[in-house]
Formats: sequence, C-alpha cells, structure tokens
Amino acid sequence: MLTPTAATASSAVTSSARSSRRASPLRASGRSAARCSSCSMRQLCMPQGLSSDELPKLEALICTARSVQRGEALYRSGDRFDNLYAVRSGSMKTVMAHRDGREQVTGLRLAGEALGLDGISEDAHACSAVALEDSTVCIIPYTALQTLCREISSMQERLHKLMGEQIIREAAQMMVLGSLSADERVAAFLLDVSERHAQRGYSSAEFNLRMTREDMGSYLGMTLETVSRTLSRFQKRGLIDTQGKHIRIVDLEGLRQV
Repeated sequence: MLTPTAATASSAVTSSARSSRRASPLRASGRSAARCSSCSMRQLCMPQGLSSDELPKLEALICTARSVQRGEALYRSGDRFDNLYAVRSGSMKTVMAHRDGREQVTGLRLAGEALGLDGISEDAHACSAVALEDSTVCIIPYTALQTLCREISSMQERLHKLMGEQIIREAAQMMVLGSLSADERVAAFLLDVSERHAQRGYSSAEFNLRMTREDMGSYLGMTLETVSRTLSRFQKRGLIDTQGKHIRIVDLEGLRQV
C-alpha cells in the first residue's frame, strides 16, 4: 500500500487523512510507509477494478503501517474510534470483556482482513484487538475513507461487503456456540482456518495456529481441558497431527465428517 502522493490525491482526501492522523491516539513509533503494490494481501482488502485515476486516491488514504508486537493491543474496548485497520502480516484476536471482568475471544483476524468495524456504531471500540504474534496493520483513517467512498462507488461497495462479511461470520459463530458439540466446534474451527489460509495462497493442510489452547476454548465456548482432549482425540483418529502450534490436517474429508 503506497505512500501518499499529494500530486495525485484529491485535496479533500489528503486533508481529511491528515486530520484523522492528528486525531489518532496511536503513537508514531512503529509506523512505516505502506505500499499496496508490494503487499501480497491486496487482492483480499482492496476493491477490484480501480481505474488509473482512482488508485492514487486509495494509495494516498492508506498512508502508514504500524507494527504491533505479540501481546500488544492495537486498540482497547472503549478507545475512541478514528481508524479502520487491515492486517498486513501476522494475526490478531478480538476480545470482549464481561461485566464481571472476564474476557472472551470473539474473533481471529488473519492477513488481509479488516479490524475496527466494531467502532463505527458508537464512535468507540466495543472490543479490544490484540496481536497473537508480531504483526503489522495498515491504518485507514475513517473520516478520509468516508470522503473517498463518496467519490468512488467501488470503495463504498467494498466497505459494505466487509460489514456484511463480519455479520455473516458472527452469525456463523453463534451457530457454532449454540448448536454444535465439542468435536464439531473444534472441527469447524480448524476447517475455517484451513480455508482462510488457502484463500491467501498458503497451504490449507499445514499451518501455525497462533491462538493458544486457552484462546481457542474462549472462542469456542469450551474449557482448555476440553480443547486439549478434543485435539488429542482427533490426532488418535488420524484426522490431524499437532506439534505445539503447528497443525497438519491429515484427513480433510474425515474432519469434515465430524
């Protein structure tokens, strides 16, 4: 994602982006120029079919990338909403806090996926986003994005699709929590991660799952012990092979039949 170029970006977008960057609570350290042209995830987060006149405007909008260290929060619940984010590399988890202080993992975000949509409704983030590994995110000032959406219809369509995808994912997660057995929940989760890796051109059969077993349990509504027993049972059945965080799906069709 490219560094902003004033000669090619519209003055309204550039001004709005600068304003949003001034308002952002993110510290300047850990930021660097972001180049869409060199990003392998651009086909997942950028709208398709941008014209030669429209592309520079988008490149001016997505102006910086920020490093987020493992365990560091990109934003926390209650923080003011200023930006949307796209995971450029690494992975993040989203977490919501209960009134009694307990926390629940609500999502896993991989490279090419959006973060921060939860803040649009109330102008404050409803959840926290925490890095599962050393990661980088592209910063998208929301005020500038709104301006660009009025100028480029495909940007508006892309934003709506991102919102729709999040609604569908959350609805699917409700079904997982509400109607599936422990074995079915773990199988559905592994298949989902497998499919998302394949969409990125990675192996669908082997991947490093950065979530801890405890995070998996929180996300799937299960105890740590139940997650561990289920994975061990799958391994004994010849469905998967696990070595720490490394997961290898041995019998994909068998996993689908769980």
